[in-house]
Amino acid sequence: MWLGIDTGGTFTDFVLLDDRGALRIHKVLSTPAAPEEAILQGLRDLDLGGQQLRIVHGSTVATNAVLEGKGATTAYIANRGLGDVLTIGRQARAELYNLQPVKPAPPVPRELCLETAGRVSADGEVLEPLTDADLEELVAAIRSRQPEAVAINLLFSFLDDRSERRIEQALRDAFGDTLFISRSSQVLPEYREYERGITTWLNSYVGPRVEGYLNRLGQTLEREAGSAKLAVMRSSGETCSAGQAAGEAVHLLLSGPAGGLAGARHLAAASDNERVLTFDMGGTSTDVAMIDGDIRLTSEGRVGPYPAAVPMVDLHTIGAGGGSIAGVDAGGLLAVGPASAGADPGPACYGRGGTEATVTDANVVLGRLPAGQSLGGSMALDAAAARSALGALAEKLGLTSPEEAAEGVIRIANEHMAQALRVISVQRGLDPRDFALVSFGGAGGLHVCALAEMLGMQRALAPIHGGVLSALGMLAAPRGRQLSRTLAVDLASADPESIRQALAELADSGRNALIAEGLSPEGLDCQPSLDLCYRGQSYTLNIAWGDDDGAAAIRACEQAFHAAHEQRYGHRLRAPVQLVNVRQAVRAPAETLALPDWQPQSAAGPQTTRLYGVAAEVPVWPRAALTAGRELFGPAVITEAVSTLYLAPGWRASVDRVGNLRLALN
Repeated sequence: MWLGIDTGGTFTDFVLLDDRGALRIHKVLSTPAAPEEAILQGLRDLDLGGQQLRIVHGSTVATNAVLEGKGATTAYIANRGLGDVLTIGRQARAELYNLQPVKPAPPVPRELCLETAGRVSADGEVLEPLTDADLEELVAAIRSRQPEAVAINLLFSFLDDRSERRIEQALRDAFGDTLFISRSSQVLPEYREYERGITTWLNSYVGPRVEGYLNRLGQTLEREAGSAKLAVMRSSGETCSAGQAAGEAVHLLLSGPAGGLAGARHLAAASDNERVLTFDMGGTSTDVAMIDGDIRLTSEGRVGPYPAAVPMVDLHTIGAGGGSIAGVDAGGLLAVGPASAGADPGPACYGRGGTEATVTDANVVLGRLPAGQSLGGSMALDAAAARSALGALAEKLGLTSPEEAAEGVIRIANEHMAQALRVISVQRGLDPRDFALVSFGGAGGLHVCALAEMLGMQRALAPIHGGVLSALGMLAAPRGRQLSRTLAVDLASADPESIRQALAELADSGRNALIAEGLSPEGLDCQPSLDLCYRGQSYTLNIAWGDDDGAAAIRACEQAFHAAHEQRYGHRLRAPVQLVNVRQAVRAPAETLALPDWQPQSAAGPQTTRLYGVAAEVPVWPRAALTAGRELFGPAVITEAVSTLYLAPGWRASVDRVGNLRLALN
């Protein structure tokens, strides 16, 4: 049996695929202080003790360690004169017109920034050799400072990594396994000293936390399900074994959202939608992304204030979720988020002591989340508490009713999310009207119709099991690796054989990593590509490397780059094209996640509810009772165990073969 587990800020989701191909879903409240406790609770609820389990897990441990500043004490080793690179950064100002900005704390305190020899030039020439005395001095400095982890980032180590390897070996000889060590030539062998250094530091900063968590989880699984095999979701939308995940912790920073995109792609394809904008609204945040046939990756992502230059799903995240707190700002205006009520105490309607109004409370007051609905299938809503919270907010705003305040909260939250969708579509030269909007997450269905209308979109999709789609997507994701290396040459003068050789070395590295996880070398698929830019540009576009021979392959890449640049930026240049990085995606075939034909699981008929602003009562349909081909017209509410869909006036919904709800504007 396969089990997908997604640990979110509010809920931990479970999707179980049994040996007969049947799916079971479950939710429990997350336990942020010890995420494995919620997983243990879910295993017990599902009665999985003693079962043969293959688990794929998406974790927020790495992300939370960065965002909350609770990573490991990490020393940073650089060349002499370059110890302040991470502190200086790109000198970008977060607030352009603030003449007295608050100076952020440096990633690494000055006393933990160590400098040494082992410097090479941009051509790979050794300028300052690393001596035994330098190594002894580093070991003594680490011993006196007693960090939990070390990040090694020497200049141009992607050309010659011998000095980094010597430092790593000296530290391992001196400290054994008590020190978590990352070196940039392994974590990110690319140019850009700052991004490479930050990424290497992030790997060490979160590595001990991820390693400790995976060890505790492994012990929990061994105790509760002794035969379970654990894999972990990577930020690039692929999975790896738990044993390898700890050493590559920086690749887990978008673990959960990557699962959501994998699930959205799988279910959208089952509904004949290849081009979609995804909208994942959970309790704490909202993630939006674009899928055009395949999931798009970026090496320019950020987590909190830090760039994470490893390949990760290309998404945009904002602090707007069902638990986003609504209040009155200093100017007396209504504001929503980014602060969240989280899982404890949660929104007021959770009945766990929360008193501040949230987006979820607003949906309850407006009737879009019926008071009789149970969140996660088991948590009863406290409509009176939600109304009390919105009533207090209405009084602060000088409004006459909780419903007026609730409507304002929803409109502001929708605008935040619509703007996020514009960032990943309109601002990249793409018309959202050419896409379908796929909503998931526990709160996504309550807002999907409004967001589609705001973007001029005519089609949307509410996938089956949308409230646990990240956990479902983990079962559809392949094992894989994303590898890269900087070459930095003009494309026109590049040697095709050198490019092929570099790509072949990356492919071998990826294959070896997957074979080490027990996968067969047969069937491993390699997808080579190049990062290209015009000479003088700082940012690249990724172009697939084709099967043409020699100069023809280079010409094809150059022509594809010109076209991609014009599509993205509206113009092309006559400047020479530069090859910056070569990349190789190595994947194993994904496990077949065949969705069964949808069969109603209930014969219950609709109930009715009142919606604010709608004169007549509207039907509340249990999704489990809808038959394939059934068509519904808004306004209506469609409920299921883990999410609720508000079908707005003017919209219709039809049930497809696998149970997805296809939404269309009349």
